[in-house]
Amino acid sequence: MKSVIFDNGRGFALGFDEAAPSPFVTWQFTETENGQRDYYWGYYHSDGQIAEKDFAKRIDDYKELFQVQERTGGRTPAEYYRYYSTQRPVDLGTMRAWGELTCLKPLTDKQMDDYELRPAPGNLDRAARPSITAQLKEADRRPELPKEPDKTKHNKSHEDR
Repeated sequence: MKSVIFDNGRGFALGFDEAAPSPFVTWQFTETENGQRDYYWGYYHSDGQIAEKDFAKRIDDYKELFQVQERTGGRTPAEYYRYYSTQRPVDLGTMRAWGELTCLKPLTDKQMDDYELRPAPGNLDRAARPSITAQLKEADRRPELPKEPDKTKHNKSHEDR
């Protein structure tokens, strides 16, 4: 995936989703003052080369029409945050009960809870967690807490009655 943004806060992005019927897409977007992007006017393609050509053409056409310059020096890949939907379909008309969402900014815990999303383990905002094996080894190294002494029964069993 890659994107280009212009000095007017608008831009284009090229995306890919291998599970989609037309896995390549180019979107136009508007970037808000806080850096969030609103994507619209997606053009979907089944061929990567055609999508790359569409991406370049949309950029060139927009630059010529609006006389704007690219904000960054070139077309650099953006850093993305991935989230998984494991409980229900992510959009109307989809059949799968899971999906992957890609965002340019990390979601808040409330947003993840509201939409029942789980962050991908490699997200930049998530601290690397040790493997399950490492966690079990660490637990073995900790001293065991003393157990409470057994309490004496004060009730008679049915046999003692």
